[in-house]
Amino acid sequence: MNRYGLRGVVMGVAAALVSGCVTINIYFPAAAAEKAADKIIDQVWRIPESPPPPPADPSAAPPATKP
Repeated sequence: MNRYGLRGVVMGVAAALVSGCVTINIYFPAAAAEKAADKIIDQVWRIPESPPPPPADPSAAPPATKP
């Protein structure tokens, strides 16, 4: 490899390393994050209540007859 080819490889590696070290900071308000976390925890840990029995609908079932 000639001198200019090696220089190109070294510059490419250096550029890749520099661009890989970029940090993006995103600010989340603490109160909103805590509220969202509490909501998720409540949804996960909530014990499902048994659903109430369906109301008796007299028109849905035929009337019972005695033999």
